[in-house]
Amino acid sequence: MKTKTTKPRRKTATGKQSLFGRIKKVVLRILLWFFIVSIGLVLLHRFVPVIFTPLMFIRVVEQLADGETPKLRREWVPIEKISPNMVQAVVASEDNLFMQHWGFDVRGIEQAVKYNKKKKRLRGGSTISQQTAKNVFLFPQRSWIRKGLEAYFTVLIELFWSKERIMEVYLNVIETGNGVYGVEKASQLYFNKSAAKLSRSQAALIAVCLPNPRERNPARPSWYITNRKIKIMDLMWKIGPVKLSK
Repeated sequence: MKTKTTKPRRKTATGKQSLFGRIKKVVLRILLWFFIVSIGLVLLHRFVPVIFTPLMFIRVVEQLADGETPKLRREWVPIEKISPNMVQAVVASEDNLFMQHWGFDVRGIEQAVKYNKKKKRLRGGSTISQQTAKNVFLFPQRSWIRKGLEAYFTVLIELFWSKERIMEVYLNVIETGNGVYGVEKASQLYFNKSAAKLSRSQAALIAVCLPNPRERNPARPSWYITNRKIKIMDLMWKIGPVKLSK
């Protein structure tokens, strides 16, 4: 009797579709959880002070790697206990359209792109909202993925937070020295006073140092810092008082 030989089964299109379907489900679940967690964190920090940020973690690790004792000096204060001069100074220095835009300054980004094409030293076009999103939720690495996530979190905080809350968080978590975070601790360290009592000149000095806070010292300003302070104070007079929306 002849025995029938069985041919090996070929993978069917149905099997491939089934594998693709499982991968699709996993990806959708990951995305769903990402949206749930990220929106939840944004809503949480609308009311709860931001005590620790990814940048603080990086700085502590760097200090430990260098054999140093970790420095982490910060003190959260409500926006009512921060001088209006400080608010006005960072708007004049970092983002003079802060109250008008919805998180992104398109013109500023275009100017930064043109500048970076001509100069070796890169200049950013980030708004205060973008900087806040990056400082609170992301690690400060340069990549398109991080920029995309930064844009996503910027949209969220502009949607769920008020301008007052964005400014409050920004001024409390921004790096203001070596192991120093927030304008309250910076004010105490550099000028021996609370942030509520900062003068226009002192607020402008802190604002000048924000792009490079570990190298610049508001209490011992160089010629460059003093010159920039004068320009920022001039801008402060031009933009006038900043009325934050609640």
